[in-house]
Formats: sequence, structure tokens, C-alpha cells
Amino acid sequence: MNRPARRRSLPDGFVFGTTSAAYAVEGAASADGRTASIWDVVAAVPGRTVDGTAGAEAIAHYHRLGSDIELLAGLGVHAHRFSVSWSRVQPGGRGPANEAGLDYYDRLVDLLLQAGTAPWVTLYHWDLPAELMEDGGWLKRGTAGRLADLAALVAGRIGDRVKAWVTLGDPLHHMAYGHALGVDAPGLTLLGGAFAATHHLLLGHAGARDALLAAYADAVIGIANSHTSVRPATDSAADRRAALSYDIYHNRQFTEPLLLGRYPRQLRDLAAPGLVRDGDLATISGPLSFYGVDFHGSTVVRAAPDNMTIGFDVLDVVGPADPASLTGTLVDLTRRYPRLPPLFVTENAAVDSDLDSDLDSDLESVPGTDLETDSDTYTEGGRGAGRRPEPDDEHRIAHLDGHLDAVAAAVAARVDVRGYLYSGQLDGWEGAEGPTRPSGLVRVDPDSGQRTPRRSYGHYRELINDHRAGRN
Repeated sequence: MNRPARRRSLPDGFVFGTTSAAYAVEGAASADGRTASIWDVVAAVPGRTVDGTAGAEAIAHYHRLGSDIELLAGLGVHAHRFSVSWSRVQPGGRGPANEAGLDYYDRLVDLLLQAGTAPWVTLYHWDLPAELMEDGGWLKRGTAGRLADLAALVAGRIGDRVKAWVTLGDPLHHMAYGHALGVDAPGLTLLGGAFAATHHLLLGHAGARDALLAAYADAVIGIANSHTSVRPATDSAADRRAALSYDIYHNRQFTEPLLLGRYPRQLRDLAAPGLVRDGDLATISGPLSFYGVDFHGSTVVRAAPDNMTIGFDVLDVVGPADPASLTGTLVDLTRRYPRLPPLFVTENAAVDSDLDSDLDSDLESVPGTDLETDSDTYTEGGRGAGRRPEPDDEHRIAHLDGHLDAVAAAVAARVDVRGYLYSGQLDGWEGAEGPTRPSGLVRVDPDSGQRTPRRSYGHYRELINDHRAGRN
């Protein structure tokens, strides 16, 4: 069904974009001398991903770069945020740049610019070289310096054409799920001991920021961190305290050092003696050009009095059905932090939970393009035969409308939000979940790799065009 255009007030110059991560889309795990990352190692262990797949080939964006950027050009976004594979640029995480690896990102940046899309580069999105992990990874202070080295190498090749830099992509989840709970790479279960990774990731941010500024004094630099709206399961005092504890852990652990120059009081006991040194927090809280909000819904929390380690249970994460919580999150950030720079929603997605339902629905042309669904791919006897057809994509269209309405409501409340980046342009390989929860505006067939724009692709393009024409 076609949705009528709706009026929403977004500022002039508002940036519509998409976002991706190297490990989710690139594939080509051994091309150009790339070495293994922590995700390559962890995903190869049986049982570590829900469907048993590894991301070594992902969706082969590396090999399909030209046609994938043509799809991005057809979408008409202003910006595309991608991350660099550390192991491709600097195999092993040390030493000189791998020129063949940098050539790939050089080409990617040029193709984006030719498509009229501003390159936004994320330096680190969870794919630490395995060799650095063997030396302690983010549990060691020296890894922060290694990230600064990577920043200098990347800036030296493509920095003259990069519109904006993101030092870290979602470090909260990398710390919590990768180092505290062991769900994601590197698969550690340190609980409170993972706070060392928090501090060293933030030092890495500061080192990368300074390296970028040394290369380009006018570089636009930010960070993209996960935020959620937290509410208690009931109105009991215990549940309210549990919700506050989770809010501090999720929403303030990385943000307060960056914007207030201190860790939340409730978390300071997690720091081992000598972890936080004199001058560290002043360095971490240096200026930012923007602050990125990765947002995937609200969180319901209840007390867990019998759990002597954590003290709360996360009951539910409410995603697409609760876009208004994005407004609250953006407003709360503005009220809480006087030094808050301009905001961008740097990651937001509507996912499908069932891969078998993830097939194209309408078998029709996407309006305004010459891209058509290849119905032969899905007919009896072809790849994917016997799978159920994909839903009509209405949930993803509703997600885009609802979350852009939420951003507009925040703008009306005097929040300085300057852009929205949907995750992602393409379905990808998503870590422990593999390809089982696709979110792309463009469907990627899990067998053939064929790209098929969904209805939400055309809808997002219409939203962008409406804004350019002053109708949105």
C-alpha cells in the first residue's frame, strides 16, 4: 500500500543517510592480505552464531561495490556511513598500511562522491585484529594507541574526501556483549571486569580524534554510541531502582566521561586500581563535532534481588512499536548535558526476525528505477524454492515514518538533531545473529546474493525527495 506524504518539520540541511559495518557486508576475508579479526575467529567456533554461519564472505559487498553504490545513488541519500576493516588496512593491527587494503576504501570513497553521497567513516566497529586480541585487546591500554595509529593511516589516504569521522561505532554494546556477557566477539564473560574495556575504548576514541585533527585541523569528528529509553517493569521502588541502575550502565557509562569528564559515581568501583590515570578523563572529554545516537528501542527492566552480581533483569527491548521513546532519549540527552554537540541518529533499523520470511513480496519494479525483482530466482526449483514470501514491508515503512516523526518531535522540543542514518542500505551478516535478522532497504538473497530493493527503499527515497522539495 502507498502511504500518503506527511508533513514533518525537519531543519534545512537535515542529513538523510544509511549506515553499515565492514564485518557485516564486506566479505572477502582474505583479499588484499587482510588477516583475521576477532569476529572471524569467534564465528568459526561451532554454535557461536545462531545459524552456524561465519562472516568470512558476508554479502560480498567488497566484490559488488560498483553495483551496490549504484543502488545507493538510486536511493538519493546525502551520506553513507561505513566502517573500515582494521585487518584489511593494517593486517595484524601494527606496522605500515596495507596499500592494497587502502585502495579498496579509496575506491569506495570516490564511488560515493560520484554518486553524490558524502562519505562518513567509522574507524572501529568491533573488528579488532586477532593478533591485538592475543595481546589483551581492549583490556590493555596499549590498544588505544594502536587505534590512533590506524586513524593516521586511514586519514593519510582518504582524509581529504571524508565528510565526517566516527571514531567508535557502538562501544557500549562492544564492551557489554563482547567483554562482559560473551555473546559477541571476543566472547569474554568478565561482567564488571569489562570496565577496563570501557576505559580503553574511550582512550582509543581520544587518540583517534587527536590523530585525525593532527592530519586535518578542520576534521568533523564524532562518536556513535548506543542509547535506549529505560522504564521499570512495575512502579515498585525495587523496579525503579533497577531501571535507574540499567540506565546508568547503558546510557551514561560512555556518555558522561565524554561530556562531563567523569564516570558515573555508581560505576567508579568497577575501575581497578591504576586503570584511570591522571589526565585520562580530561583527554577523553575533548571537543566533539557531533554526538551520534545508535537507537534500537526502549528497554523494560525489573529488579533481580537474588542476583548478587547484576541486580536487574532486562525483560524486553521494544523496538519499532515504540518510536516515541527516541524523542524522549534525544530530549533527555539535551537536558542532561550542557556541552552536548549537535546530534545525529547514526543507526536505527527495523529488523525481520525470521529469515524464511525474508523474500521479496511484490515482484514489481521499484518506482523511479530500472531495478526489477528477478522472479525466476524464487520460482519452483530455483534458489530459495519453497520459502514463504516476504511480508509486504509495511513494518519497515512504518518504522521509517515513526522514527522520523520522533526526530521531528525532538526538533520541535528544541533539540539540535541534524540527521538520521538508517541501518542499513543492504541486509548484512550481523554477528552472533548471522543473517537471520535482515534490516536492509535492499534485500540480499542469502543463497545467490542477488540484490532486490524493498518497498521501503522507494519510500525512503520519497521521504528524502519530499524534504529536498520542501514538502517534508
